Amino acid sequence: MRFFSHLLTFVLTAFLMVAGALSAAAPVLAATMPTDSEPLVITTTAGPVSFGVELALTAADRATGLMHRQDMAADHGMLFRFDQTRQVLMWMKNTPLPLDMLFIDDDGTIVGIAKDTTPFSEAIIASPGPVRYVLELNAGTAERMGIAVGDVARHRAISE
Repeated sequence: MRFFSHLLTFVLTAFLMVAGALSAAAPVLAATMPTDSEPLVITTTAGPVSFGVELALTAADRATGLMHRQDMAADHGMLFRFDQTRQVLMWMKNTPLPLDMLFIDDDGTIVGIAKDTTPFSEAIIASPGPVRYVLELNAGTAERMGIAVGDVARHRAISE
């Protein structure tokens, strides 16, 4: 009986080691969500700028975000909508793209911008206060498009 117990332990250990090695070696595929049919428009002092956005509306979508994405179109972004207005903490773990993070309040006003975030960093990027939305864009987009704190973002998912 003791022999079979050891054999079972050995077989299970070997199986778990092989399964772990296979999962570690398997490439992680970047999840993409469909681009919303309505563009997100930000009113800047220089005029409106628009972006096609993927919507991260569920906890699962928000947890995944842009992780593992190797590229994103220049006129594209991801809009995160949180269940309530609160302090939001973001990070760049498993995210190879440097990003600009725009922190947006209930009314669509941009209240903070974290520019050129560091890929793969586990450092916390905190909103400057309570927000309901975060828009992630390619790094440098906010500066290039003249997007600043005080500008207003409009989209059907904002203030729904």
